[in-house]
Amino acid sequence: MKLRFVLPVLALLSAVVVTPAAAAEADPVQAADACYTWGRTLQQGASGEDVRQLQIRVAGYPGYGAVLAIDGQFGAGTKAAVTRFQQAYGLGADGIAGSATFSKIYALQDNDCTPVNFTYDELNNCNSDWSGGNVSAATARANALVSMWKLQAMRHAMGDRPIDVNGGFRSVSCNNAVGGAAGSRHLYGDAVDLGAGAQGFCALAKQARNHGFNEILGPGYTGHNDHVHVAHKSSRFWSAPSCGI
Repeated sequence: MKLRFVLPVLALLSAVVVTPAAAAEADPVQAADACYTWGRTLQQGASGEDVRQLQIRVAGYPGYGAVLAIDGQFGAGTKAAVTRFQQAYGLGADGIAGSATFSKIYALQDNDCTPVNFTYDELNNCNSDWSGGNVSAATARANALVSMWKLQAMRHAMGDRPIDVNGGFRSVSCNNAVGGAAGSRHLYGDAVDLGAGAQGFCALAKQARNHGFNEILGPGYTGHNDHVHVAHKSSRFWSAPSCGI
């Protein structure tokens, strides 16, 4: 009699046990994303590909004049960038990337990992395969992705108003055709030319200083009165004299 009573109770209990799969579905960190899924909370001291993927998404939050290294090492710079990202979106700002931070990133990215407001096509008016520049096609495309996330941060900081992109990657032949400099960052895929849009050239050039662009060229600099050029390079060079830069 006792055995017949215990078995049904055990069966009932087993029916309500949360399986690992169910627990994973309930956790936004574990929820599958079509672009990239983070499977753990990340904080200072962590390393790996998941850290590198996080760094790409927060590359636009390094602080004034700084550039965040995309190296897969969660150091003080990454913590500061994550904190600024969290502050920008009203999240708990502790510099630790957990479920709330990843959920916001998931909402901000499309299935190809580009941020929702920018596309690969916008950053390549030259060819369809990103070939012919000063780096491999894969590197040029990867560099463009980082630039897009920087622009996404910049766009958000400017009230989520659209940013007009006039061009990006160029092959050597495309660069020659438009009279670009031999060492142009467009050949590396990490340069973007911006139209005035609703913000105006000077507002764009000034704001770009906060979002990880080591090269900013705008009105007053030779050949840049009709656009703002933002790019990554090893050392800082900002020049938009008409804007006080």
